[in-house]
Amino acid sequence: MDIRDIAPGFAVAPQIQPDEVPAIAERGFVAIVCNRPDGEEPGQPSVDAIRQAAESAGLAFHHIPVAGGAFPAEAVDAFRTLRQDAEGPVLAYCRSGTRCIMLDTLANPENLAPSERLRRAAAAGYDLSALSDRLS
Repeated sequence: MDIRDIAPGFAVAPQIQPDEVPAIAERGFVAIVCNRPDGEEPGQPSVDAIRQAAESAGLAFHHIPVAGGAFPAEAVDAFRTLRQDAEGPVLAYCRSGTRCIMLDTLANPENLAPSERLRRAAAAGYDLSALSDRLS
């Protein structure tokens, strides 16, 4: 699994598989959030399959899908709330992890300066400089 730590208590990953969820739980995560629409591409595990695996492993599961480069305010707000209310480490996943880090950067659950959010993303291998004008 390609899990990239972004901040204490938060990491992102590309698509996960149901059989990987127990290992995710063993790493100490308490919640998984999927940022992919269901059925986005052939062969993608369904949201329900990941949800069932998460719940079987004792993890909370959330689905906040975003697509097409659009990050509606509702999705950003829901992501912020989820991160702020989490009672332990959260793993967010999408096709590559990029949407997840973008959502976290836009949501800014830790009230960080834009430069720090961009630095964290870059340290994890994500260039989000195109978001600079959207950050405050």
